[in-house]
Amino acid sequence: MSMLYFTEEHKAFRQSFKEFLQKEVVPHIEKWEKEGKIERFIWKKFGDMGYFGLNSPEAYGGLALDLFYTAIFLEELQKINSGGFAAAMWAHAYLAMTHVNKEGDDRIKKTYLTPSIEGDKIGCLCISEPFGGSDVAGMRTTAVKKDENYIINGSKTFITNGVYSDYMVVAAKTQPELGNKGMSIFIVDSNSPGISVTKLDKLGWRASDTAEIAFDNVKIPVENLMGEEGKGFPYIMQHFALERLIMAINAHARAEYAIEYALQYMSERQAFGKSIDKFQALRHKVADMASEVEMCKAMNYLTTKRLNDGEYVVKEASMSKLVSTKISDQVIYDCLQLLGGYGYMENYPMARLLRDSRIGPIGGGTSEILREIIAKIIIDKKSYNPAT
Repeated sequence: MSMLYFTEEHKAFRQSFKEFLQKEVVPHIEKWEKEGKIERFIWKKFGDMGYFGLNSPEAYGGLALDLFYTAIFLEELQKINSGGFAAAMWAHAYLAMTHVNKEGDDRIKKTYLTPSIEGDKIGCLCISEPFGGSDVAGMRTTAVKKDENYIINGSKTFITNGVYSDYMVVAAKTQPELGNKGMSIFIVDSNSPGISVTKLDKLGWRASDTAEIAFDNVKIPVENLMGEEGKGFPYIMQHFALERLIMAINAHARAEYAIEYALQYMSERQAFGKSIDKFQALRHKVADMASEVEMCKAMNYLTTKRLNDGEYVVKEASMSKLVSTKISDQVIYDCLQLLGGYGYMENYPMARLLRDSRIGPIGGGTSEILREIIAKIIIDKKSYNPAT
C-alpha cells in the first residue's frame, strides 16, 4: 500500500520529520503534559522547518505539497505519545490556517497566514459552543454590523489552542433569523478588548490548551470578515471533510503505534517459560487488531488521494472518521490489556494513549452526528456540495 501513495520524497520526509520530533520534541513532552502548556519555541522550530506550510501556497511562504505529506505529518505526531501536542500542531495548521488560506483575502493572508506558516503566530478555530456541540447550525454567537465594524457577542468552547493563540477564526451569525444561511467567518486578534478565556481541565490531550472563550461586545473592523457574509456554514462544512480525515488518520496512526508497542512488550515479557507473544489467544488478538487497522489505513489513504485530487469527499471522510476512531479506541483498550498491570501504569504509554484516544469519536463531529450524515447520504440521497 505504501508504494501506491508514497514516493521516495515522501519517505525521506517521513524519516527527517521523525528525527526532528525525537530531537526537538520528545525531550519536552513530559514537561508539557504536566504543565498543560507547550512552550513557544517549538512553534518557531516547526515554522523554520516548513512543517506548518506543507499544503499552503508558496506565495505566502508555504510549500504547496500534496496531502500525503500531511498524512505523514499526522502519523508521526501520533507516535511520540502526546495526543495533546499533536492536536495543538494540527489544529493550528489544518483548522485555523485552512480557513485563513481559503477564505482570507490577500491582506489577511499576509497578516496571519504567513506568520502562521513561520511559527510566529498561533491560531485557533472557534466553532463549537456550550449549548451547541456538534450542532453547528444552532450556534448563538452573533456578529452585528455597526458602521465600519462588527460587534461580536457569544461564547465558544472546547477550543484547541484557545488559551495561548494569537488569533481566532470565529464563526458567528450575522443574520440570526436566516439560521445557518446567516452565518459568517471572521478573524479576530486574541488580545481584542472584550475577550475572556477560561482554560478547561480535560481527561486527555493534557499538553494542549483547550479553552472556553467569551466575547463581550468585541469590536472588529469589517475587513476582518473572511469570504462572503452569510457563507460561513458552507465554508465550515467544506472544511469538515479535511478535519474528519485528519482525525481518521490520527486514529489509525495511534492504533498502529499501540500495536507496535504491545508487540515489543510481548516479545520481552515472559510467562510460563516463554514470551507471551507465543500464546495463541494473544497472537490471534493481535492478528484481528492489525487487520482492522490496516483496513482503516487503506480507506484513509484512498480518501486522502481523492481529496488531494479535488473531490468533495464528505461521505468518505465521515465514514473514515467514524470507523477509524471506533477501531482505534478498541485497539488501544485491547493493547492495554495485553500489558496486564503495566498497561495501567502511567510510566508506560498505554494509559495516556487510552485517554488521548477517547476524544476521537467526539471531536470534529460526534460518531452519532456522523452516522446521521452518512444515513442522509445513503438513505435519503442527500447531496452535500462545496461552497460556491
